[in-house]
Amino acid sequence: MRQIRAVYDAQTITVYQAYSPAIAEPAVRSGRFVPPFKRERMTWIKPSFLWMMYRCGWAAKPGQERVLAVSISRDGFEWALERAALSHYVRGVHPDRVAWRRELKAAPTRVQWDPERDLRLRELPYRSLQVGIGGEATSRYADEWTTGIVDVTALAREIRGRLDAGDEAGAAALLPVERVYPLPAAIGDRLGATGGAVVQA
Repeated sequence: MRQIRAVYDAQTITVYQAYSPAIAEPAVRSGRFVPPFKRERMTWIKPSFLWMMYRCGWAAKPGQERVLAVSISRDGFEWALERAALSHYVRGVHPDRVAWRRELKAAPTRVQWDPERDLRLRELPYRSLQVGIGGEATSRYADEWTTGIVDVTALAREIRGRLDAGDEAGAAALLPVERVYPLPAAIGDRLGATGGAVVQA
């Protein structure tokens, strides 16, 4: 079961990234990614807030102390998915491993499906999307797709604080409200989300 859940509206979708203050602060001030953000490196975006919390340890891991909510255009997001290669070989999706490696090398973006997380960051029985953006897509992400950047580190720490205090209901109430993203069927088929469908947990 693979699904995309996200905060989105008619034009934009919110994805999350975690960076050091050196990268995050100029990005927040500018409303887009500027140096020392490195365009030559692949950057990974996550629509799932809780998967981002799992990855950055509630903004506690070195180099990931600042969590950013990045608003990007849905057109850009779907451009990235339409041209993505799966990060792992999947029998039945790829003719063979040689074809998969060729596709992976040529693609400007890649997709990885990892176990989604609950409020305590335990694995859930369905998977959440990560999108790796590189090459041409990095410049599009930084210059064209991004419509706003908000620092949500304080929110992450507040949720973690409530969990530590045993207030699980209070922590859950602060979570961003994520809905199933209406992924076009053709894109979903390519990425292993059959028919573009997503299954509610």
